[in-house]
Amino acid sequence: MQNGGMKMFIAEIGINYAFGEDKSKFLQNAKEMIDMAVMAKCDVVKFQKRTPELCVPEEQKNKPKSVPWRKEPTTYLQYKKDIEFEKEEYDEIDRYCKERGIKWTASVWDVNATQFLAQYDVPFVKLPSALITDLELLLKCKDLFKNIIMSTGMSTEKEIRQAVELLQYSNLTIMHCNSSYPAKDEELNLSYIKKLKKDYPGIKIGYSGHEQGMSATLIAKTMGAEVFERHITLSRSNWGTDQSASIVYDQLWRLVRDLKRIDVWIGDGVKKIYDSEVPMRAKLRG
Repeated sequence: MQNGGMKMFIAEIGINYAFGEDKSKFLQNAKEMIDMAVMAKCDVVKFQKRTPELCVPEEQKNKPKSVPWRKEPTTYLQYKKDIEFEKEEYDEIDRYCKERGIKWTASVWDVNATQFLAQYDVPFVKLPSALITDLELLLKCKDLFKNIIMSTGMSTEKEIRQAVELLQYSNLTIMHCNSSYPAKDEELNLSYIKKLKKDYPGIKIGYSGHEQGMSATLIAKTMGAEVFERHITLSRSNWGTDQSASIVYDQLWRLVRDLKRIDVWIGDGVKKIYDSEVPMRAKLRG
């Protein structure tokens, strides 16, 4: 997307489709969120893909977990399995996104998930903040995908640089990010976007926001961000850990609209009398 200087807006569906008492409705929930992104004129919808047996730490696997679609408490591992879309669901997501005219992709959390995603024609693969120190995963992404977007939450400058040096090529995008859900205002540190642009010239810099509201994402655009990502939800009152840091449709479409307007609002910095001001000038000054 080139309108108003904005390059791309990613609507992060993530796991926000996993709510309610009927697990069989998860895919329909996801489709409604795809529709939401289409109506708001987003460029890409994004999911998360993991292999639960590999991604859930051993000490977490058997911890009890209560979920609304099971009458009895289950384990944390089973919960992660419950919410994971597999090939049947992603085939339908792929078909539905083509029908609706929007791209889709996913964040990958392990090598198996990376290989899984590679069977689809996605515009890029996303490396989540938590895994930019996983060199095996980074190398697999570099091997399988032409375009990579990497978030940098919970990371040191040294960790970011090591990942960039391993991945560095023309189709890498670095996303400034705070990994708290929701992120505190005083911890957004949007000015760091300028430092990323200075430190990594030639690499596109973006912003993945987990804050409440929309204003910080708009400010990120004025700091030089070109790619934007926000979690979306059908309702922040839905069950799930990411819902409170997500935005609903009314916020989403206004955010996408206003990101396109910012360069127009900023203007060229040259003072002038606009044609629309001439009648008012004549009326008030004579």
